[in-house]
Amino acid sequence: MSSVEQVVEGGGVEGPFVGAIDDGTTSARFIIFRAGTDDIVCYHQIEIPSIFAKEGWCEQDPKVIVSTVNECIVGACKKLKQLGGQVKDIVAVGITNQRESTVVWDRNTGETLANAIIWLDNRTTSTVEELLETIPNNARNINYLRPLCGLPLSPYFSGVKLRWLRDNVPTVRKAMESGDAMFGTIDTWLMYNLTGAQNGGVHKTDVTNASRTMLMNIETLQWDDNLLKFFGLPRKILPEICSSAEHFGDIFDGVLKGVPITADLGDQQAALVGQQCLAKGQAKATYGTGCFLLYNTGPSIVHSQHGLLTTVGYQLGRKSAPYYALEGSVSIAGAAFNWLKDNIGLIQNWGQIEPMAQTVDNSLDVYFVPAFNGLYAPYWNQDARGVICGLSEETTSEHIVRATLEAVCFQVRDILDSMHKDCKIPLAKLMVDGGMTVNQLFLQLQSDLVGIHVLRAKISETTALGAAMAAYKVVEPRFNMEAPLSKSGPREPITPTINSHERDLRYKKWKMAIERSLNWETSTLAQGEREAFDGA
Repeated sequence: MSSVEQVVEGGGVEGPFVGAIDDGTTSARFIIFRAGTDDIVCYHQIEIPSIFAKEGWCEQDPKVIVSTVNECIVGACKKLKQLGGQVKDIVAVGITNQRESTVVWDRNTGETLANAIIWLDNRTTSTVEELLETIPNNARNINYLRPLCGLPLSPYFSGVKLRWLRDNVPTVRKAMESGDAMFGTIDTWLMYNLTGAQNGGVHKTDVTNASRTMLMNIETLQWDDNLLKFFGLPRKILPEICSSAEHFGDIFDGVLKGVPITADLGDQQAALVGQQCLAKGQAKATYGTGCFLLYNTGPSIVHSQHGLLTTVGYQLGRKSAPYYALEGSVSIAGAAFNWLKDNIGLIQNWGQIEPMAQTVDNSLDVYFVPAFNGLYAPYWNQDARGVICGLSEETTSEHIVRATLEAVCFQVRDILDSMHKDCKIPLAKLMVDGGMTVNQLFLQLQSDLVGIHVLRAKISETTALGAAMAAYKVVEPRFNMEAPLSKSGPREPITPTINSHERDLRYKKWKMAIERSLNWETSTLAQGEREAFDGA
């Protein structure tokens, strides 16, 4: 991240500024940018704890999310004042958020009716099974709804989470039946509270977040009656769907009282904008807890035949055409290193990863598939589980750490191969951002194992930058979002250093490891086998 000192040396802290609220899986932050640039003036970031009540569950307290965001806003504005800047020069605020995470609250009191179910939560596997049973002709086809919403039936998406809440939390079901429930993804929940909550707070979302619910029609960009009927959910609980860049409402009180909220994008779509992948055929990858690749398909909807998601990339204004994207989602990227650290003690901190991996020339034919809660794109197999293959007496912790880096790279190749099959045009370069991109060895491995030029973002906070860019465009229509944002020169690409024969040979072994991870969950055992397994 750009430091405060660099910005100060570059010309002080005169406005105008744009603020970006970035609520991620593990933390929230408020970042203040110099308007129309990628210069970060200051920021404040706080971790948000997750709650793991049962195996496979991941929740967060919605009230904690709101209070944390408010604390981040106060902290960043305090730093702005310390630098000699003025809060009144913040002309707009954008929101970007973890997308599929689901909140339900009471329309009359503004009180939440359950904890937020976070996007990587896997409790809804049984809900998916129940919904598959309702598909006509006993088809059990996870792609049954794809023509309408662009998505496969999966525990990943918020519509499934909302159905689980209806079926399993009596207060939610009662509020839905009485018409007192309100639903939103995290952007909607934050916007509702920032604009006054039960004192006139707006109930809105944008097309990018709505496209992740399985409840929005991918063509009309409106809630779809057929989808709502399939999930058994009432329309009244849903927010208004808006574009990604327009005036959503004004902040109700606090240090930013009266500042307009003018942008709302799901985090991966915000990174697509922040990376300036605004033309058809451009793609970016963001490496965080998971890894997410988006390929801009322009105004055209491309229905994937190879395991990718069709989603809305952005719509920059109500009168602007929506731009669509193909997305490949990897649930476990950086989270695999948390597992190495917290579960088996192989590393003590993230700073060890690159030095350890550099001490060996290769992974010694070790392959790690981190399918802890199943595999997302392009496999969509919820019964897959993690495996480490190819261990020998010579295997060391360094080889496993390197294999973990390579696992992320191989999962990206899986997705890029699918994108190539769907779009018929191979990518020449991949824009990358996110926490893992500080690791130079990782970027080289990514380039080597895919055979593509890799360009790292100038700043790591491209998600927040995308929200800030869209927000500023609303208050300053002359702002050219495709023009260079940075005064520094073009990014230097990282190029492959291995040949295609070696690359393909290693990828073939990766696919062998994938085969060993599939259908591992014990629920796939026959009853007699399961009883024998449990009694062993």
